[in-house]
Amino acid sequence: MTTHVADCSVTNCSFNDHSECNAAAITVGGTEDHATCATFIDTGTHGGLMKVLAGVGACQRSECVHNDHLMCGAPEVHVGPGADNADCLTYAHT
Repeated sequence: MTTHVADCSVTNCSFNDHSECNAAAITVGGTEDHATCATFIDTGTHGGLMKVLAGVGACQRSECVHNDHLMCGAPEVHVGPGADNADCLTYAHT
């Protein structure tokens, strides 16, 4: 099971479909104290799956309270603008 991406308010992402992510899975990356959606793509071309299924495939933020062996254990994930175009808004430092 992967953690579901509940919503995404990054409208210029190619995987955004009416505030929902239709990538098969996202990767959470970034740096310590800051988590980004590393799957963010701004090409002007719509991509992804025909229906919304996105989950967190991997989380590189091992210092996040939701991270368990590089997998996200949060009930759901919210992606939106922050310090970067697309941040994991669910991220919480331990």
